[in-house]
Amino acid sequence: MSAHEEMVSAVQAGNATKIRELLGQDASLASARDAQGVSAIMHALYRRQSEALKLLLENNPELDIFEAASTGRNDRMQELLKSDPSLANAFSADGFTPLHFACYFADAETVAKLVDKGAEVSAVSRNPMHLMPLHSAASARNAKAALALLKHGADANAKQEKGWAPLHAAAQNADQAMVDILLKHGADPHLANEDGVTAVELGKKSGLKFE
Repeated sequence: MSAHEEMVSAVQAGNATKIRELLGQDASLASARDAQGVSAIMHALYRRQSEALKLLLENNPELDIFEAASTGRNDRMQELLKSDPSLANAFSADGFTPLHFACYFADAETVAKLVDKGAEVSAVSRNPMHLMPLHSAASARNAKAALALLKHGADANAKQEKGWAPLHAAAQNADQAMVDILLKHGADPHLANEDGVTAVELGKKSGLKFE
């Protein structure tokens, strides 16, 4: 196993001791990537390994556009976009744009900066999930990000894998605030997914209101 593979594996497992050991041997491993090109930093974010993420970032890796958007490092993000504006709509090794990541991991400020730089609010992920940024925001309960997207023309009824719309995710999360935002911007509570289930049906157990 290579050092890069060891680092990614340690991050996935949340093994802080091993991460420190590897970084002590080679600080550049903070920028390690797996065989598909997904970085250790993104693996830490995906698995909510906060200690691993902290250790990696402390070693000052040169963040790419996806890492910068995900961690809310807006200065780095703006620097990269100034150098290459096309990065606003680039796709990661696993098929997401910076805006997808910002909506899921960061905050509305990062989302707004990306949109201002031309990030496409209706970009569809290049993987089987077929997510748009609004799906990411709804899944992450990121109400401010969702509102920013909707104000810039995002489709409140856009469907992802298996026909799920953002309102389905909000209902599944029992997220009344997200439900209210989506309804206000035209989401259809009776829109069914591929299994014939509507957001109203998903929200029954938690007592959500769809008025």
